[in-house]
Amino acid sequence: MAFLEVHQVSKSYDGTQALKKVDFAADSGEVHAIVGENGAGKSTLMKILAGAIQPDEGRLLLDGKAVQTRTPQQAFHLGIRTVYQEFSLVPHLSVTENILLGQMPTARFRWWVAWPDAHQRAEEVFRTLGFSGIPVRLPVSSLSVSQQQMVEIAKAVVERPRILILDEPSAVLSQEELKRLFQLIRRLREQKALVLYISHRIEEVFQIADRITVLKDGQTVGTVLPKTTSQSELIRLMVGRALEDIYPRRAPQPGEELLQVRQLKKEGRFQEISFRLARGEILGIFGLVGSGRSDLARCLFGAEPASSGEILLQGQPVRIKSPRTSVAAGLAFVTEDRQRDGLVLNCSIRDNVGLATMRQMSRGMFLNRRLQGAQVQHMVEEMDIRPARIAKPVRELSGGNQQKVVLAKWLLAKARLLILDEPTRGVDVATKVDIYHLVGGLADQGVGIILISSELPEILGMCDRTLIMREGRLVGEFSRQRSSEEALLACAAGVAQ
Repeated sequence: MAFLEVHQVSKSYDGTQALKKVDFAADSGEVHAIVGENGAGKSTLMKILAGAIQPDEGRLLLDGKAVQTRTPQQAFHLGIRTVYQEFSLVPHLSVTENILLGQMPTARFRWWVAWPDAHQRAEEVFRTLGFSGIPVRLPVSSLSVSQQQMVEIAKAVVERPRILILDEPSAVLSQEELKRLFQLIRRLREQKALVLYISHRIEEVFQIADRITVLKDGQTVGTVLPKTTSQSELIRLMVGRALEDIYPRRAPQPGEELLQVRQLKKEGRFQEISFRLARGEILGIFGLVGSGRSDLARCLFGAEPASSGEILLQGQPVRIKSPRTSVAAGLAFVTEDRQRDGLVLNCSIRDNVGLATMRQMSRGMFLNRRLQGAQVQHMVEEMDIRPARIAKPVRELSGGNQQKVVLAKWLLAKARLLILDEPTRGVDVATKVDIYHLVGGLADQGVGIILISSELPEILGMCDRTLIMREGRLVGEFSRQRSSEEALLACAAGVAQ
């Protein structure tokens, strides 16, 4: 008898079948991975286990007994903790308050919080988990994305869970932080907890999982063992076909100089950055978390002001004062956090894709909705955004389709320089391939592309040149021929030049 059993669970939204009679079982003391394309039903299934949504039919068994998780509180009392892909932290509260929410230690008078004790306990939690270096007194909003992810995980395991659900926990973590996360997961497994691990990074799944259950189109394809299954076979089960040529085969022929950056500086973030980018070139920027690469991207796009330096487009100096001036100059920026910075979640696909081109589609004060609708519908079909109903709110799309909406917005704007910060974060392998070939096609059409990524295979497979950042400075440059995972990582870590 398995510790957790899911029997014939189904769920639909507005006629769309998210789950269809899903079955799977998992044991205590096991790391059980759940994989599948975006839209396969993974997050829906996890939300049912966490009590966030209710199934239309089916049942859950825990230790052989039927249980119901009608609310998150019920799931909590059953020992189920969930770390969602999108953070559920309270931004204006401190790290300590987020970690100990609802269980803050009190002083002599019970309505007073014993703050020294609270901060000390929060620090002890992080030390125990191996996540040292988190400033517990600061508000969560002041932390980096990777630090917020560690706070989210700590909050979930501060009281030992029976079931821990991790939805894309590694998407924003550095290699060192990922190593510490895996150590934590192994300790939980030794303590007989069940860890349900959702990830699009296939190599991670093979590294940490004891078993892997594959979902496709809301149905269970099967459960396999990493020891007896190859990565290519797992991908075939996930997408229904073999994926060859993950990265586009390109014969790059960079054109004239498109962008020149001279001595760009952002006080406290990065120092004196200089580089060039040609038309049709894909320039990678790699560095460990905190190296300053995302700060550089935001300054190039005008989302944050640079302290000093110069930017030239086609040899002409430009003043990038805001994202509006960047868009007018033909720049586009796909941000690291699509939900916070790239999308208006409550608005439709149509409004999001058409956001950067409203001026072109307007006459005076009036927006030509018919023209906008036609162009957005064409873009949605070309990029295979699902569902293809442009009136659907973006909030209801899977992560991969949300990312396609962000890209479609800039493709419609016909940008000549595209800055991509972690463009495949949280998307499935099939969508990654679509994005890679789309980016390669844009480069072939003469678009200059800056690709920032934490995934070394992505950098090696896509980039014509790669710049390495460390502690806010450029410390290396590699041609495609000289690039290797060992060389790039050693340079980023300061082990080699």
